[in-house]
This record gives sequence, structure tokens and C-alpha cells, in this order.
Amino acid sequence: MPTSDSSLARLYDDDVADDVPEARTPARIGPNSLIQTGQALSALFGDETARRIFDRAGIGHRYVDPPGTMLDEREPQRLFTVLCNTLSDQDAARVLAEAGHRTGHYLLAHRIPKPARRLLPHLPAAVSARVLVRAISAHAWTFAGSGRFSGEVRGWRQPVVQLAIQENPLATPGCPWHGAVFERLFATLTATQVSVLHTRCQAKGNDCCRWTITGATGPLRRARMSRRAAADRRGREDRPSQASR
Repeated sequence: MPTSDSSLARLYDDDVADDVPEARTPARIGPNSLIQTGQALSALFGDETARRIFDRAGIGHRYVDPPGTMLDEREPQRLFTVLCNTLSDQDAARVLAEAGHRTGHYLLAHRIPKPARRLLPHLPAAVSARVLVRAISAHAWTFAGSGRFSGEVRGWRQPVVQLAIQENPLATPGCPWHGAVFERLFATLTATQVSVLHTRCQAKGNDCCRWTITGATGPLRRARMSRRAAADRRGREDRPSQASR
């Protein structure tokens, strides 16, 4: 296993972590916060480790029978806390980042309409980023629960996306789960590569969680534009001329 014995040894303590926070008020959140974390844990550390972490969080039944609908945000909140308290900081961040990428992949496959998936990458990045921010805002319950989400895009030539969650119920140091979700969505739908910086983190004592997302520049961005231009040129060449109609 890619973790130290000392960090995993804590899995075998009989007592459940006593510092798991209670949510301010019950709120609902998307089930992928649990489902994809369970899959990431199993993929990286094995089924037994995943089961024990879910059991310690008091939601062992969720690992055996994953939820299919929205759930109480306190369940993934406990899971994230126990995971961070059980594994090393590095291993916990790896699991949550992998879970975030899997969640982003699920959202792309099942929550973003196919026409939008095809169209957005071909639009100017400033346009596709604004469309995506509006879509994320409309479905913020998926990852924010009782938190208050806000998002904006500044600039047109080199757009900068600012996302924030006030009172983020799933905040963890560095928030790798959220960052990976955002990276997967924006990298796929707005650019070939993006940079996601977590500039403020509630779990580190800041007043909110904030991310700054910028698109690829230089060779990667030019390559994307060149591929788009080539595709458009082939499309024009494939169209029948007026004389041949």
C-alpha cells in the first residue's frame, strides 16, 4: 500500500473519531461525495481499508450500498474528517483528489448534456468559462451543500475564474476534492489545461474557500487553437461548392 504503516494502524482502533464536527443544520448534498471517495479509497488502498474508514465514519452501509439520491451533508463531512484523521496528509490529499477527478468525470458524463460537451470546447475560453460557471452555480448543491457558492469570470482575452464557498461543509486542508472537480470540468470544457489555485481555505482558518482558475497559455493554448482552425478548414473543404450543388 502507498502509505505508512503508522497511518493505517489508526484504522484498527475500536473507537470512532471523537472530533468529527456536526453540521450547523441538516442539508442535502450530491451522493458522489461518498460514492467516488469510496471508489478512490478502494482503488488506492484496497477494499478493506475503504470499508474500515467508512465504518469509522459511521456510514459503513453506504460503502456496501452506495446512495442513489441526495443525502445528508453530515455523512460525507464525517467521512472526509475521518479520512484526514486516519491517513497521512499526503495520502488523504491523494484520495480526495482522485475522488474529485472521478466526480468531475461523472458530472461530465451524466450531468452535462452531450451537445454542450461538444460545443463548449470549441467556443472562446471566456465564453465557455462563463457558461460553465452559470451551470455550476445552478447545481452548486452537488458539492457545496449548505455552503454559499459564488462564481464569476473576469476578462476576455485571458479569462480568470473566481469561485468561492462560504461556510464550506466539506472543507479539508487544501480542499483537494473540490479543486479536482473544478479542474476536471474546466480543463475538459474550456481549455486543454488549466491551473487551479486554492487561494483561501476555510480548513486552514480563512473566512471562506476560494479558487482561482486560469486557462492554458503559450504552446498548449496555441496548439488547441491550431487544431480548431484545422478542423474548421477541413469542414469548409468538405462542404460541396455552390457549382456542384
